[in-house]
Amino acid sequence: MRRITLLILIVLCAAAIAAEAQQILPSSFAGWSGTVQPGLSQLSMKPTRTQAGTTARQQSAAVSEYGFVSGESGSYEKGADSLRVNVYRMKDPSGAYGLLTYLRTPGMEPSTPARHAFLSENQDLLLTGNVVLDVQGKDLRRHQGDLKALLQSVSAHAEQGALPTLWEQLPAKQMVAGTDRYVLGPRTLDQFFPLPIGGSVGFSNGAEAELARYRLANSEATILLIDLPTPQIAIQTLEQLAGKFNVNGSKPGNGSPLYAKRLITTLAIVAGAPTDAEGRALLDEVQNTEVLTWNEPAPKSKQADIGTIVVGTIVGTGIICAFSLVAGLAFGGFRLAVKRILPGKVFDRARNMEVIQLGLSSKPINPDDFYDRSGPRIKLGEVEKNLPERIALRLFR
Repeated sequence: MRRITLLILIVLCAAAIAAEAQQILPSSFAGWSGTVQPGLSQLSMKPTRTQAGTTARQQSAAVSEYGFVSGESGSYEKGADSLRVNVYRMKDPSGAYGLLTYLRTPGMEPSTPARHAFLSENQDLLLTGNVVLDVQGKDLRRHQGDLKALLQSVSAHAEQGALPTLWEQLPAKQMVAGTDRYVLGPRTLDQFFPLPIGGSVGFSNGAEAELARYRLANSEATILLIDLPTPQIAIQTLEQLAGKFNVNGSKPGNGSPLYAKRLITTLAIVAGAPTDAEGRALLDEVQNTEVLTWNEPAPKSKQADIGTIVVGTIVGTGIICAFSLVAGLAFGGFRLAVKRILPGKVFDRARNMEVIQLGLSSKPINPDDFYDRSGPRIKLGEVEKNLPERIALRLFR
């Protein structure tokens, strides 16, 4: 019984340690202490938004399209002050950036704890890597230093990466502050765009979108940028939109007009403009910041004509023949010089000379017969002594 109890305690301790290791929010920071609920599901997270007409189901759909992985919730106290912190862990920094723009409400201003952070009187949104922090409390301007310490603690558990740059193509002139959104799904797009085009812009093909509202003379219009993987997909998407909606006068009398143009892989669409002149003028404000480059070097050589090929062949053959002649003379001169300086030491050594014999007669061939040398002869075997007088073929003297 004691062993079973001990085993259960060990398992519980291991589970607690594992949960602590996966926890993003700290138990305390900068004098704040509280409790944390890790591993919350998407349904348990309740984003704080004041967007008119946005339901809980729409908020849940948007969080899902941005790539929600897990969530945490923490309650902290420091004296008479209290904070409520919701943490959203997304699949990548792009999804976290999109959720940050979704949670942001008009009127929130940039705050100091992070590069991408937005603050109101009772809410502060902070981004670090693939993690978004939604901090709620009273008079949060007094606690910016403490929130910076919280952000540093959370950053150790975040995955850093590049953030979207599509917003750079939006014109800054006449933009309503705080209305730009980065979108990764059709249901989120339909919450902000005047027409339900979310299912027709190519999110299934890897599209990403950015939109914002703009002030006109007597109304507001919306600019939507859709970035697609290739120019071909962008052309097909624009044709599909023209077949369903009144794009550039493709379907007169079929709903509100849309004004669109393609910038390489990006589609720019204007909706809500009261007149054609205002719509097209606003569309002209969108400029493409992408630059296409071709870095592969082009071949500079040209194919030679037949005359050049023939002349080159003759010259090449002459060079090879001249080299062969010079090499042969050099080797012959070197051989003669060595034979004169060291006769019988390097070349034409009779002791090492071998002659291939066919064995057609009983008289063996003596390699020494091919050379005329002074000095003692090589002693031959008994068979050679009984042979008649030899006739030597003298090649070198």
